[in-house]
Amino acid sequence: MTKVPTVASAEVISTSQRLFLRYFTAILVDLVVLNLFSEYSENVVIESFTISLFAAVFLQVLLKLTLLLEHRVGDYFKAKEGTGVQVLRFFIAWLILFGSKFVILGAVDFAFGDWIHFGGLGHGVLIFIAVVVAMLAAEEIIVRFYRRLG
Repeated sequence: MTKVPTVASAEVISTSQRLFLRYFTAILVDLVVLNLFSEYSENVVIESFTISLFAAVFLQVLLKLTLLLEHRVGDYFKAKEGTGVQVLRFFIAWLILFGSKFVILGAVDFAFGDWIHFGGLGHGVLIFIAVVVAMLAAEEIIVRFYRRLG
């Protein structure tokens, strides 16, 4: 009797495998977005593809840490009642999500120095925010496309 090989996609994947695929895909999406900005915008200059790969991983980690912090703070305020507390929760979430871009830009500058440069308005802050928003939007589009397949 001949054994029929199993189809890889029919196997049940673990949570660790699912997280790996999620972050691997997100890093690749971020890599594409970074390199497209580098190619088509004079305000984003990346020294090499290797640097952009490291930057994509670095940015993915920092963005996930930001979201983790925002969710933890949000969970703290969810336990509280009152309109003022909910307004404060919204304001602090916005402050974390917006303010973190300045921190992340500083971390990118510290980690990569002259290898990566974001220029233009606001000393590069505006184009950096555009890059991050494009990354998050592209990741969301890929996730939604993936979910529609199943």
